[in-house]
Amino acid sequence: MKKLFAVIGILICSSCAELQTIASQFPQGVTDAEISSGLKQALEFGIDKEVTSLAQKDGYFSNELVRIGLPPELQKVDKTLRDVGLDALADEGLKVLNRAAEDAVSEAIPVFTDAVKGITFSDARNILLGGENAATLYLSNRTEKELYNRFNPIISNSLDKVGATQVWKEIIQKYNSLPITSNVNPDLPDYVTNEALDGVYVMIAKEEKEIRNTFSARTTDLLKRVFALQDR
Repeated sequence: MKKLFAVIGILICSSCAELQTIASQFPQGVTDAEISSGLKQALEFGIDKEVTSLAQKDGYFSNELVRIGLPPELQKVDKTLRDVGLDALADEGLKVLNRAAEDAVSEAIPVFTDAVKGITFSDARNILLGGENAATLYLSNRTEKELYNRFNPIISNSLDKVGATQVWKEIIQKYNSLPITSNVNPDLPDYVTNEALDGVYVMIAKEEKEIRNTFSARTTDLLKRVFALQDR
């Protein structure tokens, strides 16, 4: 998933010896249980906030970070349609792709909730002391396959429900009928599913970075105590 890793970077891992050295410097009174609870709380807040926002109407379409554009093979379709004055049709084609993602994304919440529950004390320390996107990568590694399987049939049905099948049939027929083009036939459900997943992880990474780097984003005493450890 190139866009995800371009946005949130590469996880910086610490060796066991380094983790033990840093852990020995932790203030007395901050327990493994508190670290685990604080990290889980941060993830739960981020998931609830960001995934819920994506599930709203225009949650994807109005968000420049995650708005779903056209697959490469259809970008030339969009340009050609606009060149011949069919801007409204091209705009509608973009909107229905994003509507399908918005329909599916609420399926992410229970999957993420299960993944968060599975975080061990050891996981929590490694995540807390990892890179600024360590929690997001932890979630993506444990949820991506299941989320794809949940999202894809919903997106396929949604593309039909919101008229995307008919819209894109018309768009592609118009495009393929032009004498200057060659025929295209993309797998839209697969493309939109992967783009929707990218958007979910991008927004969770954004929230994680804010909690790690902005004191005011730590809205509970537990978050302040736990994330103060990674400030040291």
